[in-house]
Amino acid sequence: MSDEVLYTTEDGVAVITINRPEAKNAVNAAVAAQVAEALDDLDSRKDLTVGVITGAGGTFCAGMDLKAFMKGEVPVVEGRGFGGVAGAPPKKPLIAAVEGYALAGGFEAVLACDLVVAADDAKFGIPEVKRGLVAGGGGLLRLQHRIPRNLATEFALTGDFVGAQRLADLGLVNRVTGNGGALDGAKELAGSIAANGPLAVRVSKQIMASSDDWSTSEMWDQQNELAGPVFVSHDAMEGAAAFAEKRTPNWKGE
Repeated sequence: MSDEVLYTTEDGVAVITINRPEAKNAVNAAVAAQVAEALDDLDSRKDLTVGVITGAGGTFCAGMDLKAFMKGEVPVVEGRGFGGVAGAPPKKPLIAAVEGYALAGGFEAVLACDLVVAADDAKFGIPEVKRGLVAGGGGLLRLQHRIPRNLATEFALTGDFVGAQRLADLGLVNRVTGNGGALDGAKELAGSIAANGPLAVRVSKQIMASSDDWSTSEMWDQQNELAGPVFVSHDAMEGAAAFAEKRTPNWKGE
């Protein structure tokens, strides 16, 4: 990792920080590659259960770095998409901690996350149409499934910004904090998730993320195929033993 992306891990939680405050955390090729690298690490490690992604300096992300783009940089990582996250989020839960602006590709990165914690003055939007462009990093694909379709269409076609509380009322933002409190709020939420069985958490996300594509006739078989190994795992036995013995579980992620 370079100084443009900071990566820390503690107590089962990985924190990824886009660290280009002078550029409003706009994403260039280096940032995209490093975010993808961090997500690969999150997915590969048994000691990590959940990730948090945020931006330094009071802004989440203003989208693609247009100056870098004009020089020929494309902030897309093969297998991960825009920003190293929008095309293929991690297998493990990812929480967006949003301060300031999450715009264009920044909002599309938020939409790739499973949960969102935002400061009360945060602003979101896909304003590409205002510049004659299309939100091609997943915004048009995901937003209509996260909030009512008519409102998603309005936001996409007007390009107007939307506040955190409005998106919380619509169900997209999980928690609204005071100004400057988004990261702490996201870490608190991540801690609640990380306290649980890591294998169970990962498979639960997988089932929820995949089930939209399952037909009624196949959904139970598909779920059982994924969930079955969890019930005979070390963690399942450990969870039951810890409950009976009134102690904290010692998870192994297997």
